[in-house]
Amino acid sequence: MRHPSLEIRKIAILTHPRLSEAINEVKQICAYLDDKGIQTRHGFINDADFHRQVKAGEFDALIALGGDGTMLRAGHLAGPINLPILGINLGRFGFLMEVRQAQWRDFIERLLAGDYWLEKRMTLTAEQWRAGEKLGSWFVLNEVAVSRGQIVRPIHLVTFVDGRFLTTYVADALLASTPTGSTAYALAAGGPILPPELRNILLVPVAPHLSLDRAIVLAEGSSVSIQVKTDHQAVFSVDGHVPIGLADDDRVDVRAGDHTVQFIRFQDPGYFYRNLTPHMGQNPSTSNSR
Repeated sequence: MRHPSLEIRKIAILTHPRLSEAINEVKQICAYLDDKGIQTRHGFINDADFHRQVKAGEFDALIALGGDGTMLRAGHLAGPINLPILGINLGRFGFLMEVRQAQWRDFIERLLAGDYWLEKRMTLTAEQWRAGEKLGSWFVLNEVAVSRGQIVRPIHLVTFVDGRFLTTYVADALLASTPTGSTAYALAAGGPILPPELRNILLVPVAPHLSLDRAIVLAEGSSVSIQVKTDHQAVFSVDGHVPIGLADDDRVDVRAGDHTVQFIRFQDPGYFYRNLTPHMGQNPSTSNSR
């Protein structure tokens, strides 16, 4: 699928500050794009000035150079402004990444020629409520995890779907995941893998004790409310970020987000199923990875 209407003149490049090998790669990419007449701006995930420029709409595409963690950060940055993201994998797991490190020249050439398609991924909006007051709202690409804190005791999670009582989980955590997140924490917790084009919320309990122990795929458009009942520490986390404290009776509401994250793809739409087998059993943090 071609996108000749999307003229690319300026590209932002996002990397993680601890990825020292990315610096040389960024220099090469910037030099390559400069020869093509494309302006570039490199920034780290903690670079506030870079974030402001991206959010101001100064760029036509964003390159995420690293692993899936960098791609998630790119999604948080680019998703709310519908900025397309190209992932270049630096030898990490790369479930979300599109291009291998050694291939970027060929694929950037195709990007500039309009020879690609945009894959739109569902996001979530998560809200924390306490005594009728909304304390905050968060953009979610992978999952919301409502969980116990450092004390190793389960918490009670009173769960409603579309305002109707579902069940009370007694568990270490309950995940509300997107299809993108179904290959992340939700997969590790025993949940099913959902194809990326779906727009369903996936509920997955973590270490449930004598309570509903199966993952549930909600109907498209459904929302979920999770109320915490606990006399010890409870927290929630969005996409693996720093946990936020929850008090007894706090509620976390999760629904489909107002934005989609657009990933630039060159493979045919069947790539997701074709890549599943090579990824499974190849976690780079274990000796199974080769």
